[in-house]
Amino acid sequence: MTEFSFTCTGVRADRYAAGPTLVFRLRVTASGDTPVHALALRCQIRIEPARRGYGDGEADGLKDLFGERSRWGTTLNPVQFAQVPLMVTAFTGETEADLVVPCTYDLDIAATRYLAALTDGEVPLLLLFSGTAFTGSGGFRVEPVPWDREAPFRMPVATWREMVEQHFPGCGWIRLPRDTMDALLAYRSRHALPSWQATVEALLGGAPADQPESRDPLRALTALTGRTDP
Repeated sequence: MTEFSFTCTGVRADRYAAGPTLVFRLRVTASGDTPVHALALRCQIRIEPARRGYGDGEADGLKDLFGERSRWGTTLNPVQFAQVPLMVTAFTGETEADLVVPCTYDLDIAATRYLAALTDGEVPLLLLFSGTAFTGSGGFRVEPVPWDREAPFRMPVATWREMVEQHFPGCGWIRLPRDTMDALLAYRSRHALPSWQATVEALLGGAPADQPESRDPLRALTALTGRTDP
């Protein structure tokens, strides 16, 4: 049976992708000299937060995920980052391939909240591989790629920030319920506001003084949507 091993040699932000995308460069090695016709892989990427240190500012940003620093001995558990398929074309011995990973800037996603809290340094990742290999010199045979194939990698935080800035320069992103979005859109249209930024600024305090609820964002959204929950 062919033995496969994997190494991640680098990562870059794909500046030409339609959305935030990271491209990991993989080196795939197959034992012996038997040709590999193709590899159909399942690739899981996990963040392993216990494998790096954190400054005080970063620790404050991670409270929502892991609690107070005093509890991190039990709460600093792995965080799922991505799960993507990969087809590797024919090779013998060794080859390289790009693992394309679409990302999100949705701060309701645990991995995004973790990455957004980091200011510098590296992100400790673990790439896990499994799947099916098609090998053989006279025809082909089907072999499993066992689930225990893995490759650790430390991704620069700067690469993540570069990717985010390419698609959301100087901006953040939040997800809102549909009824809240409909109410905000109606408010924007009613007041002929030119942008979402102007809409939010009006609700946060830029509206006329005879609308006191506009200076309290919670009261303003409650007035818009009729919702009483935060």
